[in-house]
Amino acid sequence: MPFLENITNQTPFELLVNIVDVLLVWFVIYKLITVIKGTKAVQLLKGIFVIIIARLVTVALDLETLGWIMQQVLEWGFLAIIIIFQPELRRALEQLGRGKLFSSSTLNEESERNRLIEAMSKSVSYMAKRRIGALVSIERETGLSEYIETGIPMNSDITSELLINLFIPNTPLHDGAVIVQKNRIAAAACYLPLSESPFISKDLGTRHRAALGISEVTDAITVIVSEETGAISLTANGDLHRNLSLEDFEVKLRRIWFGENQQQPATSSLWKWRGKKNG
Repeated sequence: MPFLENITNQTPFELLVNIVDVLLVWFVIYKLITVIKGTKAVQLLKGIFVIIIARLVTVALDLETLGWIMQQVLEWGFLAIIIIFQPELRRALEQLGRGKLFSSSTLNEESERNRLIEAMSKSVSYMAKRRIGALVSIERETGLSEYIETGIPMNSDITSELLINLFIPNTPLHDGAVIVQKNRIAAAACYLPLSESPFISKDLGTRHRAALGISEVTDAITVIVSEETGAISLTANGDLHRNLSLEDFEVKLRRIWFGENQQQPATSSLWKWRGKKNG
């Protein structure tokens, strides 16, 4: 075969150059996909694939009229893309000029983490000051689907305003837990398993017992705001961190949720119920 003969006739250096060339092309394609991921350009790509498939079908079935229409769409589609996505293309060229095109995915991930922490912090701060009880469980590696099914599906963006409204007393969804999957609110008014440990302090209410219960059977992070005292607490891996300041809460949540190592303030209050076993 000519293709195989061409490969065998190449020198090792030429073969290495071709391999690097192919890898760079795949790298560029991958980075471009990560840049447009989560934007309306993704829907455009899906539409382009549908048109290409439709064009291939018209050629295979010899559909002349529909084939001519598809061909015109493909020929003029490039110009339409430039017009429709002019703001996105301009922004991409600006990032390329600053050398930030391929680092944008990392920046977007970091900004999304900051946005999530800020939304959680603002909502917790608001509810703690007004003693609005809250229970928010964040899914990590262990799935929480069976608990999500007990609540009301939402699939909503995480915002401080939405979290606050969900826990306002006497509203339909205020009773129960909100469960977060990745960066979205999956469901509200969910039921979590209560801890049956005999070592839990007697002054802990149902929210804290539910938060500890879910931490015993999964690796979820659960945020609690006490309705009686307004105290902020957090559970993870069977540990209950009680009476956290807002600063301590942000540091712990960021460290456990995203694995970011930050120096933990010395003022944080840690209460491990497992330690009660030994007295």
